[in-house]
Amino acid sequence: MTERAQIESEGPERGGGGSAAPVGTAIDAGAELDPVHPMQPPAPRFKPAGLTTAEVAERVARGAVNDVPVRSSRSTSEIVRANVFTRFNAIIGVLWVIMFFVAPIQDSLFGFVIIANTGIGIIQEMRAKKTLDGLAVIGEAKPSVRRDGRTAEISTSAIVLDEVIELGPGDKVVVDGLVGEADGLEIDESLLTGEADPVLKKPGDPVMSGSFVVAGGGAFTATKVGREAYAAQLAEEASRFTLVHSELRSGISTILKYVTWMMIPTSIGLIISQLIVKDNNLKDAIARTVGGIVPMIPEGLVLLTSVAFAIGVIRLGRKQCLVQELPAIEGLARVDVVCLDKTGTLTEGGMDVTECRPLGGADTAYVKKVLGALGESDPRPNASLQAIIEAYPDSAEWRCTESLPFSSARKYSGASFSEGDGENNTWLLGAPDVLLPAGDPALEEINELNEQGLRVLLLGRAARELDDPAVATGVRPTALVVLEQRLRPDAADTLRYFEDQDVKAKVISGDNAVSVGAVAGKLGLPGAENTVDARSLPTDRAEMAEVLDQNAVFGRVTPQQKRDMVAALQSRGHTVAMTGDGVNDVLALKDADIGVSMGSGSEATRAVAQIVLLNNSFSTLPSVVAEGRRVIGNITRVATLFLTKTVYSVLLAVLVVCSQVEYPFLPRHLTLLSTLTIGIPAFFLALAPNKERAKPHFVKRVMRYAIPGGVIAAVACFVTYVLARHHYSGPDALKAETSAATLALFLTSMWVLAIIARPYTWWRVGLVGAMGGAFLIVLVVPWLQEFFQLKLEGAVMPWTAVGIAAAASVLIEFTFRWVDRRFPA
Repeated sequence: MTERAQIESEGPERGGGGSAAPVGTAIDAGAELDPVHPMQPPAPRFKPAGLTTAEVAERVARGAVNDVPVRSSRSTSEIVRANVFTRFNAIIGVLWVIMFFVAPIQDSLFGFVIIANTGIGIIQEMRAKKTLDGLAVIGEAKPSVRRDGRTAEISTSAIVLDEVIELGPGDKVVVDGLVGEADGLEIDESLLTGEADPVLKKPGDPVMSGSFVVAGGGAFTATKVGREAYAAQLAEEASRFTLVHSELRSGISTILKYVTWMMIPTSIGLIISQLIVKDNNLKDAIARTVGGIVPMIPEGLVLLTSVAFAIGVIRLGRKQCLVQELPAIEGLARVDVVCLDKTGTLTEGGMDVTECRPLGGADTAYVKKVLGALGESDPRPNASLQAIIEAYPDSAEWRCTESLPFSSARKYSGASFSEGDGENNTWLLGAPDVLLPAGDPALEEINELNEQGLRVLLLGRAARELDDPAVATGVRPTALVVLEQRLRPDAADTLRYFEDQDVKAKVISGDNAVSVGAVAGKLGLPGAENTVDARSLPTDRAEMAEVLDQNAVFGRVTPQQKRDMVAALQSRGHTVAMTGDGVNDVLALKDADIGVSMGSGSEATRAVAQIVLLNNSFSTLPSVVAEGRRVIGNITRVATLFLTKTVYSVLLAVLVVCSQVEYPFLPRHLTLLSTLTIGIPAFFLALAPNKERAKPHFVKRVMRYAIPGGVIAAVACFVTYVLARHHYSGPDALKAETSAATLALFLTSMWVLAIIARPYTWWRVGLVGAMGGAFLIVLVVPWLQEFFQLKLEGAVMPWTAVGIAAAASVLIEFTFRWVDRRFPA
């Protein structure tokens, strides 16, 4: 049995009654007061058997429980508030109330549209919340604790104060505490301190929530639980479902900010001009003023963005993909480089031992005994050692006097044994090219095996003590252990998808470079034949980026190098996604633009990743990328529709104010136009397939179309209105003028919609046609004519409006094409 340093808690307890210790503090009467800080409570004594059932119940009764609610989504009340209480809903709400008092119900339709949009937003986000919360429960890691002398897995929220929690490689420290047992326990605290090097922990050392184990094992006593643990609060905040910090949403906020500033003076001018022009009919003046203000607000754009994100979460949830942060969907849409860890991503977690080759005349039976004993010495074996344990069960009754757990940085593990016949030997098991000097004859044989895609470990007898920093020097090779990795059946298709979508795949692994290249070659990865050993990579970021751009497969990469490689790719302007499942991937996952973890991966990787593939299927990744592209590409597309309306509404109001004429539209007219040319089409277009990779500069990309499109539409509408004012006369002239202007604006807006709907498919053509047909029905059905106050009089002005709209549409077509050439995004 491996020896572990322990702090025992034997001896009579002293002190008796008194009040219960406060939450987050364990006071043990048998402990000495800290001589340096005598006012601080003493540290708890470590209890190897853990708490008893009675002690757990007592702590639960006094509230000393780790009850921090880690949520994957916003609460129901937050969702309702976020969708209802918006700046633009407030503006529209006030205008809606005003319209109830001064105009018929048809002029208040815009308010019902807002209710519908807000309701859709709430319902879709609630569905997304339900999906996320359900997936979060499935993906939740359960720490191992000791209670009544037995080890059991419990939920994080069930941990109590003074709980004894076991740790192994990949485990995240979920609460603050003090180490009680340590067996080569190395903890990475980089997520808290920024220090990349793992910290070797000994009994009595503190551990903080948010850190994770990279090597070794042990156990610690929880000293702070619940909200007492500050790092736990940070982790809670980081894991919440958010709708912020994305270029898309910040771009929309920027647009809305400028729209607000434009609205204020324009609205004031419109109010004054309409009151002066219509001084004999206050209610009609107010109605037309509201009709000019409402369309300036692109309120549907914000709601549609939320709906598109929420539907994306639901779609991915059905594929067992947990999106921990909504902007991750947007980030994946922009990804142009995906870094893949070989083990657990391209290959399945398990391995099989195919051969054991003794070296230097070593006895095969003895070698198998050593391998079995090495497997028994590690309480938390990795995939390679697990394969060895299955192939060579421990049959020797040797005593392990010291062990060295595997570390990604070292690339080997080891143990010292008392072999029962007076022999004491120290053995190392790890990467041959790390344990053997360059030029060793065994390396040529190993290289041939690696070229076949096999993984090779070297078993060697160490000439030094295990705690010697140079223990790997002078190792005497004893045997080669050949392992075969199980390729994921879907990996080749996934790599082919990325190639087709112009996303560069980089395989980055800690394994032997030749072996990694062989695996990548079997899967058909372009450039797999040119494998780079990361130990030869330049340290300069620019030079490293150059090598990364030119090559696709890298072996013998250390955890810190993975992080550096991500940074080097980002320095070249790449948007980088990183996949992984082991603790050696955590630093790179954290720094990548998008971190993707396997559901079976370590708790630490799941904690820092924005996306968790709960089904452990690498083939899910194309669906995630496609969903991101669909959401972002379509929102960028339909945003042009919303903002074209805003531009033409503002300009039309300015032209009316300057001309001192009556505003041509009532709210009902623009509600009809917005619904048919923007609202309904945008909803369907936002959910359509879209494989185009998202591009940066959202505001620039949208406004370069919205501004000229809106200006041309406003001018066409106003010219038609002015001509109609000169053409019609009599008491019903304004109704006829409005009808002609509405026709011109509708046809021009429909052409913008027709451009946005490209490339055409049967349903897109049908959508545009259906909107045109709906408007035609309004024009010909008598009760709809009356309801919307739209009736075309005569033939001259209607055809004039059609002609002006046609000219405007041709101008928009050529302008958009010129913009594409002159201002490429």
